[in-house]
Amino acid sequence: MQEKEQYMKEAIKEAKKAAKKLEVPVGCIIVKNGEIIARAHNIKETKQDTTKHAEIIAIQKASKKLGEWRLLDCEMYVTLEPCSMCAGAMIQARIKKVYIGAKDEKTGACGSVLNLLQDYPFNHKIQIETGIKQEECETILKEFFKYLRELKK
Repeated sequence: MQEKEQYMKEAIKEAKKAAKKLEVPVGCIIVKNGEIIARAHNIKETKQDTTKHAEIIAIQKASKKLGEWRLLDCEMYVTLEPCSMCAGAMIQARIKKVYIGAKDEKTGACGSVLNLLQDYPFNHKIQIETGIKQEECETILKEFFKYLRELKK
């Protein structure tokens, strides 16, 4: 298995933790020099805080670990394409590259609805690679929302 798929498996583990808490199953890890320096999953419902997306929490943890807000040479692996809030935070943090599992055709800000990471004249551009363990990432989301619909019956 390739290194990037192994890292995405770690992000998927985080997504599964979110699902167990009835949170939208999104997981994220941040890697620097081949080492996972942060991992997180959505806790928006648990904390009743719209900013508690996996990417934001992972950025906060990585910054704390490095003692630096600039996450230069760091790569992010996330199971679902980041929204505009998270994409903005990634630009601010100077993430080098993001690997995305599933696309988000409704709110994705890394190529689906818009591409904040590359299409605008911001001071930092982030490389994007999509489709890493895409089927598994999509399945986790589909099964989660199917489960939620069944709960509401």
